[in-house]
Amino acid sequence: MEKTEKIWRERYQHPSAWDQTFTPMSMGEMVEASVKAHPHAHMIDFMGRKFSYGEMHDQIRRIACGLQARGVKKGDRVGLYLPNTPHYVAAYYGALTAGAIVVNFSPLYTAAELEHQVEDSGTKILFTLSAKALLPTALKVLEESTLETLIVGSVAEVLSPVKSLLFRWFKASECTPLPDDPRVIRYDRFMANKGDCAVAPIDPVNDIALLQYTGGTTGTPKGAMLTHQNLTANARQAQAIDPHAHEADRIIAVLPFFHVFANTCTLNRTVINGGEMVMLPRFDAAQVLAAVQRVKATSLPGVPTMYQALLDHPAIRNVDFSSLRACISGGAPLPLEVKQKFEAATGAKLIEGYGLTETSPIVCSNPYEGLNKTGTVGQPVPGTRVKLVDREDPTKPPPEGEPGELLFAGPQIMKGYWNRPDADAQVFVGEFVRTGDVGIIDEDGYVKIVDRLKDMIAVGGFKVFPSQVEAVLYHHPAVKEALVIGVPDRYRGEQPKAFVTLNEGAEIDGPGLKDWLNPQLGKHERVCEVEVRLNLPKTLVGKLSRKELVAEERAKAEAAREEAGTAA
Repeated sequence: MEKTEKIWRERYQHPSAWDQTFTPMSMGEMVEASVKAHPHAHMIDFMGRKFSYGEMHDQIRRIACGLQARGVKKGDRVGLYLPNTPHYVAAYYGALTAGAIVVNFSPLYTAAELEHQVEDSGTKILFTLSAKALLPTALKVLEESTLETLIVGSVAEVLSPVKSLLFRWFKASECTPLPDDPRVIRYDRFMANKGDCAVAPIDPVNDIALLQYTGGTTGTPKGAMLTHQNLTANARQAQAIDPHAHEADRIIAVLPFFHVFANTCTLNRTVINGGEMVMLPRFDAAQVLAAVQRVKATSLPGVPTMYQALLDHPAIRNVDFSSLRACISGGAPLPLEVKQKFEAATGAKLIEGYGLTETSPIVCSNPYEGLNKTGTVGQPVPGTRVKLVDREDPTKPPPEGEPGELLFAGPQIMKGYWNRPDADAQVFVGEFVRTGDVGIIDEDGYVKIVDRLKDMIAVGGFKVFPSQVEAVLYHHPAVKEALVIGVPDRYRGEQPKAFVTLNEGAEIDGPGLKDWLNPQLGKHERVCEVEVRLNLPKTLVGKLSRKELVAEERAKAEAAREEAGTAA
């Protein structure tokens, strides 16, 4: 046993024992068990309309049978291009029940991003909504890719009768009419079956459930292959660290399900508990606060920017938060100021955890009760091992007393990357997966992230890869060189900023380049500024170097904070 492992095993703070195993379980088995145990309990509250576990199970089965009727076989890829609506839950579990592999697509994707991921994954069927923010993009991809079928739902069909009527009257302009195309099928017609088809046999340990795209440690988008056991084990690990797991459970489900954090911590973890998800299709601070008040929510998972937005909203003073027990923060580092202010305003604990797409994602969390160490991501969750390795050679331990790259092993670790054995070779060290993050393990067995090896920018919980933004910049004829880094942002944690040099004779300025660039990017990728310089920093061998720019921007941010503190 390694020294660091001995520390956390001796001083373990989570309520369940660290040394436990998780019996192989498929996602279908997980849902069936909850339906059997809680058939009449509320699974979903969507804008006030309730759906029981029994009702959702019927929809899940109908989706599975609809897919099988269209020739979907075990291992085929089915895409979800959906916000948080009941359609997502039914399509997600329905596709998995049919034996398909789910591929999550962000509603923030541009058509080019969506098409690339469709082609890379081999997705043939895509679920979406008739919303103008989604359907036109999906239709364009249907025409220009190997995608074969769109299943299109509407928000109106999952609202209460009165709200549905009002939506059809007043929100019709926000929807795109469905074209007369046999490849485009209405969601309700797709589900017009008895739901009595045979369930696909699943090997939980080896069969892939989810292709979740990530930049990994290299910045190149890759599909992390998460098995049924990866996902169900991580849901059970999340349950194991929650001392209130089997009490009344009403969770605000506003984090997008297409993001792996919400997929486990909000969706799967709640379903395995038989809890209720109060679903909101997008984040709006006023709506979230109203939902907490209306349903007496017990949990509100989020990213730091979300908590900051709630603190900034004037309605927070009028909300009764006494029902909230704990809120899990992930996706980006949690600033101490945000943690302290949110806990003071609500009385709930704000707990920071840590994970990766490749780890389903949870590997570490501060305990709900007991020692909660600000500035750390807590201890490993049950069944998870963590170790430090040398930053240059992952086969060796780091020098004594120095930080090292964090590696994790456990039942939630992905099977590998989709069609990328080259990337697998770079990320796996035996059973351990490399994180690209540098950390320490303190005297109590708590993990602290101190640096990161990769250049990924964390924007409000979303990952932005500088190379992708730079690639777009290089399409402008005036741009000679380009570098993109993350700069500190009070609300989003970080935001991308671009630095460029121009070709001789070019006359465009930074604001002009920003106006040209941002419409071509996803919303979370958009830069706050394009700064034109005469030269960009380079290494001794002539490669463009980000680290000098990062240091410069951090120094500017620190000076601004000190100046603000002096003025106060």
